[in-house]
Amino acid sequence: MRVFVDTNIIISSLLFPKGKTAAVFNHIIEHHELILASFCIAEANIVFSRKFPDKCHLLEQFFLDLDFELFQTPESVSFEEYPQIRDPHDYPVLVSAILSDSDVLLTGDKDFEGVEIAKPLIFSPSQYFELITKKEPGQ
Repeated sequence: MRVFVDTNIIISSLLFPKGKTAAVFNHIIEHHELILASFCIAEANIVFSRKFPDKCHLLEQFFLDLDFELFQTPESVSFEEYPQIRDPHDYPVLVSAILSDSDVLLTGDKDFEGVEIAKPLIFSPSQYFELITKKEPGQ
């Protein structure tokens, strides 16, 4: 399964390695194909430079150690071609997830709630965590 991960998942996984989001991220790395967009990588670098400048080296190493498919986010996006989303700044993420042929978009951003598309399925870390921790019947 191809899983596209939003910027907030990357940041949360790195800053809170024992948290639920990191557990979900590690599950994806071990069991699925991880897709990251150039937009999300750039956004993570901007956030770290601004909010956590003393930890930028950790983010750089994180990306170097990670096995993922890089999707090049389009330079311009025609909003009319894609489903409506509350925050227009999130279009690069939505468009990248769709165009990369991802099966799942994992995001902690509430602006993606209610976006109606067939593919990718949109999951929050909590929803994904529930799926991977459900016990089989009879266990």
